[in-house]
Amino acid sequence: MKTSITKTTTAWNKINWAKVQRIVFKLQKRIYQASLSGQNAKARKLQKLLVKSYYAKLLAIRRVTQDNQGKKTAGVDGIKSITPNQRLELAKNLSKYQKAKPLRRKWIPKSKDEKRPLGIPTIHDRVRQALVKSALEPQWEARFEGESYGFRPGRSAHDAMSRIFQSINKGEYYILDADISKCFDQISHEYLLSKIDCPSIIKAQIRQWLKAGVMDNCIFEATEAGTPQGGVISPLLANIALDGMIRLIEQKFPKKNGTVQAKVIRYADDFVVISPQLKIIQQSQIVIEEWLKPIGLELKTAKTRICHTLREIEVKGIMVKPGFDFLGWNFRQYPVGKHHSGKTGSANSKLLGFGTIIKPSKKAIKLTRIRLRKLLKLTKLHPNTH
Repeated sequence: MKTSITKTTTAWNKINWAKVQRIVFKLQKRIYQASLSGQNAKARKLQKLLVKSYYAKLLAIRRVTQDNQGKKTAGVDGIKSITPNQRLELAKNLSKYQKAKPLRRKWIPKSKDEKRPLGIPTIHDRVRQALVKSALEPQWEARFEGESYGFRPGRSAHDAMSRIFQSINKGEYYILDADISKCFDQISHEYLLSKIDCPSIIKAQIRQWLKAGVMDNCIFEATEAGTPQGGVISPLLANIALDGMIRLIEQKFPKKNGTVQAKVIRYADDFVVISPQLKIIQQSQIVIEEWLKPIGLELKTAKTRICHTLREIEVKGIMVKPGFDFLGWNFRQYPVGKHHSGKTGSANSKLLGFGTIIKPSKKAIKLTRIRLRKLLKLTKLHPNTH
């Protein structure tokens, strides 16, 4: 028995992962190029080829069971990890039909008084999702908007921060700082599935995951909408659902005399609209609210506000302070002397009389202090722990 385990462990560890990644990446690159050039039939054919690829299956298994942060999180079947032998068996049997199991509900703290629900699929479903994601992602990377930064390969929150700074540091602007209410929980399944252009066998699998339901304290709940957070493929599906918002605003408010009238920068379900005109910001909010309705979404009133980067302004009879928070940072402009002043981006650049400053938001600082207190408390309780 020990010998067989050693052999299978060796077999798994001796896989040439550089070769596996190279072959899968080449196929993904072909999907990307086909989608970029509008060859949708070719892209679908290559997607079918990828989900059948043994190398792609091996890579999906490795990512879920070894690389991912939540690799030892159990689904409804209670399985937290699988052996190298089981990994190889799973790679052989991944093509066989298997009905998606319900998600396991897990509640994680979001703030002091609020918890966020996660839906944890089984290891087998997570592997299948990783495989399908590897086929869908290159197709959509060729289509996604440039100012979308959340949950995309090679992009981060810092890229979004940098893009906002570049957009506001040459002048003063009005901002729509918006948040989509319960985005992952409310996305219309039918809208999402109608938007996904992929082989029918992949679409059927996605439909199963969306409709799998959730087990919360041994009570089954049907899922009529949403892509529950916790699934490998959920962030990609959310990005697909929200793709088009940025293009919509660009079309509604095109450049005028070479000047951008409105710019949207989005990170998952958080986004900002930037414009030199208050009227355009107000119109953008109405346009986006209407666009979100067929998706089953709406803006969260409590977290959506209109402000100015430099000045205090009046909005609906309420005075709103300058600056806004986004992804844990605070963006604001302050009046400064000529040595610290920003400059206009024109050929004959002039001093603006103010500078754009990015600093951690008050909420982010508060959360960091809470984490540090917990850490210091643990250190005092266990002084010899390193």
